[in-house]
Amino acid sequence: MSNTKARVPGRTIDRAVWPCPPVHPRGRLRGRRRILRTARACAARLPRRIAAALVVASSLTVAAAGQAADPPTLPFAPGEAMVFRVTSDRFGEIGTGSMRVERRERVRGTDAYLLCFDFGSRVGPFRIEDRTRSWVDPVTMASLRYYKRERSPLGGRSEEVEIFPGERRWTSDDGDAGASPTDAPLDELSFLYFIRTLPLEDGATYTLGRHFDAGRNPVVVQVLGRERLDLPIGVFRTIAVEMRVHDAGRFGGEGVLRLYLTDDAARYPVRIQTSMPFAGALTLDLESLAPGAGF
Repeated sequence: MSNTKARVPGRTIDRAVWPCPPVHPRGRLRGRRRILRTARACAARLPRRIAAALVVASSLTVAAAGQAADPPTLPFAPGEAMVFRVTSDRFGEIGTGSMRVERRERVRGTDAYLLCFDFGSRVGPFRIEDRTRSWVDPVTMASLRYYKRERSPLGGRSEEVEIFPGERRWTSDDGDAGASPTDAPLDELSFLYFIRTLPLEDGATYTLGRHFDAGRNPVVVQVLGRERLDLPIGVFRTIAVEMRVHDAGRFGGEGVLRLYLTDDAARYPVRIQTSMPFAGALTLDLESLAPGAGF
């Protein structure tokens, strides 16, 4: 899988020939008004027919810029919310968890989806918690910011990372920093949403160098097959997918997560199997679902 993004080359206009400043559409909403203002200013200095053609051409440029900024068709959108019943192989049913596409937010001038995962439970006197956030650009599917806070009786862990896809680098609040191997990086949470966009043919294996931290690559996604799941919320035909990611600080050097996604266009995760310090192996079964806007 190539990590190279297509780019549309710009056009340069010679000032000696053209009597107005060159117009460079930026492909963002904030540039559209500037384009139209420049076009109208130029039109005031030109014969009527040429001026009319210029205004029409600039309007088409604005429309094309708007189309370029629209996000691609994704199987998720803001408003999507899922609640899971969480069962531990050591302690039985221990609580609930949730995954949400919370809303749109601006991150350093870019529109992003805020993805959320929350799990909290108390086992006897002990508190277990996992709170994860990811801000992802829905146009490029690149992570811009990542936050994780995990707590258990065996210790705690937190990450706050700023990710700069265009510069292929990241920095964290603890002073750590590094290079990213791609201009479309992902984190652990946004990877779960990215997997929903893949073809997921039977037997397919995707070896992806898209984790923002080069030391955690490659991330390997394997399609295990189709399964029928009978859950309290309903019966689902699913695609079983396994994701493996390097992590020297956890899981003995490798994290393994299994997803059961609905075998349809939405690819909702109806079961998630993972592990957590102290709690052991966890199974999250879907209890309720609210589709995102437009679904």
